[in-house]
Amino acid sequence: MSAVSDARVPLKGRSLRPVPMLIFGSRWLQLPLYVGLIIAQGVYVVLFLKELWHLFAHAFDFSEQQIMLAVLGLIDVVMISNLLVMVIVGGYETFVSRLNLQGHPDEPEWLSHVNASVLKIKLAMAIIGISSIHLLRTFIEAGALSSGKGNYTETGVMWQTIIHCVFILSAIGIAIVDKLSNDSIEGAKQSGH
Repeated sequence: MSAVSDARVPLKGRSLRPVPMLIFGSRWLQLPLYVGLIIAQGVYVVLFLKELWHLFAHAFDFSEQQIMLAVLGLIDVVMISNLLVMVIVGGYETFVSRLNLQGHPDEPEWLSHVNASVLKIKLAMAIIGISSIHLLRTFIEAGALSSGKGNYTETGVMWQTIIHCVFILSAIGIAIVDKLSNDSIEGAKQSGH
């Protein structure tokens, strides 16, 4: 083997110099952040159970529209919880340490090919889904705008719609940049062979 190829072979258990060890070890400072998100996930479980109990307790009192709004609230909580799981599991796997779940029956399918780019796109899509649920709730309640009894104003509905469209455009932009980046990497690999 040449000296160049020897330098590329990773050595297991090789110790780093102090400064690179400090820099590389600093990734563990993110651990309390992920633990905090796990606690937030627990809070969302409590919120979900509270909302579910509220829906069950008023199942015979609520109108169809009120039931639909309550169910949309439950879906919203689940989607935010899914977003939390993606950030916790994907972020920890990508930026802190491997989870070593290969072969585990509950390993998420998406985790096998997660990287920072895939995580960004998944998060953008989750945010669009959450925004869609909020916008749908707003549109359902917008019927009360003319009576003045609604929770939203025309300006508020307009701004929610604009913000939702910006989320969509941002996700499209992220996907385009990711595709261009992947295409240039593939092109570089092909020209190298």
